[in-house]
Amino acid sequence: MAKKIRTVFFCSSCGHESAKWVGQCPACREWNTMTEAPAPDKSAGAVFAGQTPGFRGPLRKPVPLSAVEENAEERFSTGFRELDRVLGGGIVGGSMILLGGDPGIGKSTILLQTAQNAAASGLDVLYISGEESLRQIKMRGRRLNVSSDRLRFLCETDLDVITQTLEEEKPRLAVIDSIQTMYSARVQASPGSITQVRETTGILLRLAKETGITFFLIGHVTKEGNVAGPRVLEHMVDAVLYFEGDRYASYRILRSVKNRYGSTNEIGIFEMRGDGLSEVENPSEFLLNGRPQDAPGSIVTCSMEGTRPLLLEIQALVCRTSYGYPKRQTTGTDINRVSLLMAVIEKRMGIPMSQFDAYINLAGGIRQTEPALDLGIVLAILSSFRNAPVDEHRIVFGEVGLSGEIRAVPMAEARVKEAAKMGFTSCVLPAANIRRMQPVEGMRLIPIRSLAEIGDVF
Repeated sequence: MAKKIRTVFFCSSCGHESAKWVGQCPACREWNTMTEAPAPDKSAGAVFAGQTPGFRGPLRKPVPLSAVEENAEERFSTGFRELDRVLGGGIVGGSMILLGGDPGIGKSTILLQTAQNAAASGLDVLYISGEESLRQIKMRGRRLNVSSDRLRFLCETDLDVITQTLEEEKPRLAVIDSIQTMYSARVQASPGSITQVRETTGILLRLAKETGITFFLIGHVTKEGNVAGPRVLEHMVDAVLYFEGDRYASYRILRSVKNRYGSTNEIGIFEMRGDGLSEVENPSEFLLNGRPQDAPGSIVTCSMEGTRPLLLEIQALVCRTSYGYPKRQTTGTDINRVSLLMAVIEKRMGIPMSQFDAYINLAGGIRQTEPALDLGIVLAILSSFRNAPVDEHRIVFGEVGLSGEIRAVPMAEARVKEAAKMGFTSCVLPAANIRRMQPVEGMRLIPIRSLAEIGDVF
């Protein structure tokens, strides 16, 4: 008789395992996320990197940090300053980095270019593809000017073959495109399933820590925008990067949501061209490109991404509603925050915002939820409501409280200096910030304390 395959249920959000199906995951409390999959073979857990079942190898003894040898060459560059910034200064040897994004956004493109840059700098690189043939990769490589002999390619999905090749070749950098196509014969599940993704990632992770190979994993995303597979996959890797942006537009934004070796507040901005992705050296100029002049509802504000100030254009359109319930629609920012700010305007300034629809847009396709954008959103709404444009050479930033007060924001001086560098001549900012700032040449500072003083801005 054929052996009956035992199945268990995994949560597609957090990876929690259950012997039976439940409507709500008891770990992460998400609904309808339990997926049935074959249970992993417990005897195969010890079979790893050529080991026999039941053999775990020599026991490792705990050691103090003072006895650990530190490698002087801790990081190496990707060849992209923007990607190095997001990673915290470069790639850490032996780390595992997961890159996610929508189909066609440029995940394979940027990693193929990164592999070429690393190979051109003298490193051995292995690009493993489970989705394309060697001919297809060569066609794409010709467009991206990939020519280094140190960059080698392997089209394979069997993890046993891949691990054996990695142990023989010993590259400094390996790219897996994509992790959902890889499978292990020891796991009785189809490629891309929760069990396979978790097991294959675990094997590659241990290989990275033992051999010092750095792995880039490309991960597919779900319709919600999260990396497909259990959320435990994101917990296993050292860094998680997301590619954002409209696939039909030229810009791409690379954002870090997890990084064990650096900050998660940095972003990288790229432009998609015919010969691949190129870095945007001046993001503020890029994001303000095409801004209308003397247009009501258009305001320039400044947001901070880590240590980098970014000038953004906030656009607002306010019109009288035709229904009993006003419509609120936002692109690039939090709709709940916009509704709260409009309630503050109505309560503290006496303007009947409940009778008007409001549409808010952050131009350039970038997404921001920093509280420093509050004052810019309020001024954009009032500018559209009054049909009165704001000086095009003026920027605004500040947090708005429920009492209508304008609260201080961090790194105000860096924001003002960035605006002055871009040609702006005046800045509306919280009065609490101006007391701790040095004068900026060519910039007139306009401090305000509450929304009651906002009439002087127009």
